[in-house]
Amino acid sequence: MSKSAKYLLVGSTEAYSGKSATILGIAQQLKDRGIDIAYSKPLGTCWNGAESYDVDDDVKFIAETLKLPTERLLPTILFLDEKTIRKQVSGETVVNYPEELQRSLKSTEADLVLVEGCANLEEGTLFGLSLAEISELIDSPVLLVARFHSLLILGALLSAKQRLGDRLLGVFINDIPEDRVDEVHDVVKPFLEQHGISIFGLMPRSALLRSVSVAELVHLLNAEVLCRPDRLDLMVESLSIGAMNVNSALKYFRKGRNMAVITGGDRADIQLAALETSTQCLILTGQMPPAQAVISRAEDLEIPILSVDYDTLTTVEIVDNAFGQVRVNEPVKVRCINQMMSEHFDTDRLLENLDLQAIATV
Repeated sequence: MSKSAKYLLVGSTEAYSGKSATILGIAQQLKDRGIDIAYSKPLGTCWNGAESYDVDDDVKFIAETLKLPTERLLPTILFLDEKTIRKQVSGETVVNYPEELQRSLKSTEADLVLVEGCANLEEGTLFGLSLAEISELIDSPVLLVARFHSLLILGALLSAKQRLGDRLLGVFINDIPEDRVDEVHDVVKPFLEQHGISIFGLMPRSALLRSVSVAELVHLLNAEVLCRPDRLDLMVESLSIGAMNVNSALKYFRKGRNMAVITGGDRADIQLAALETSTQCLILTGQMPPAQAVISRAEDLEIPILSVDYDTLTTVEIVDNAFGQVRVNEPVKVRCINQMMSEHFDTDRLLENLDLQAIATV
């Protein structure tokens, strides 16, 4: 590995904790201070289905967003798909993945290589590339990203500290509900710091960062777009179900913000009521086309209408599960991440811990 490069391994205790978003924010903060950044995601988890692949789709997006030159984008050495796992288990694989990882990192002479680890502490173990194993292989400290669900986070992070030991540089806690920010600041942070776990930031929940684009809903639902295919970039922050009378529905919809409204294709009254509120898209079930008046109004208001083959319950489950679990791939989210990270992440502390202050600019 290059003697001039330093490494920072970014991991998490569970999937969808916000690793990629955190890396994006950290990288932008450091780039703004003149640090030469390279990026690696050795184990790919987001693959577009092409026959040949060597770069995870998330990696491509981060590289494009940060405008990283080719030599600062390191290849993904394996994808965690069924085929690769079967080959490893059966003994067909002859690749020494730890050696491949070390080899892939030799070529860069960046000031800092940001290495994105797996979804949790166990993933990658089958290939000798768990978070702890990667940390040892590349002699890198680990920054853990943790999403705040409850005080149970304390046990999870203490356990991670026991497993990673001195390799654990610290923790960044994000997605903190507004009504619990003070508790995390006054209780969780001091407790963890007292137990030798440095806290690099506490980031409150953002409805925008948890949102999902209409385009992503089209993909997840395999939906037919009935109108305004040019507005699939709209961001959905909440979900409403139109299954009541129109007067009750209108009161209900007025409480929502940037909604996806799911209702039957035959409920023109509900559909028209939803279009007059903060609705980003209509999702129609029942395989019934909407009335022409609904389509005309949606066209005027630039609100897409989607038609799905699923029943209402299944549609609701798919959409509800999407919130907070979609990857960062919209410019509006990137801008939000950069702003929030500048406010809530301690970049100075990171530079000091990585011994990069000397080359950083103010």
